Amino acid sequence: MAIGFALLSISPLYEKTVFEQLGKIPEIVEVHPLFGEFDILVKMECADIDSLGGVVIRKIRSIKGVMDTKTLIGTKSLAGT
Repeated sequence: MAIGFALLSISPLYEKTVFEQLGKIPEIVEVHPLFGEFDILVKMECADIDSLGGVVIRKIRSIKGVMDTKTLIGTKSLAGT
């Protein structure tokens, strides 16, 4: 399983619509509104890294109001090492 995070920049007035649309994407397990440089943070869980890329490109970026994304790929936890 691959875990990824995406930081999203949203066009003004589209924040609520984008937030609601993100909640309909099965691979997105968490959606958090933010204050600061980015507007929304999402956590994704997919079968592999290629699937994560597909979610960002085909599902997230296609939502009207999403202006930019920054994707971060998670690694195994460092806990216990």
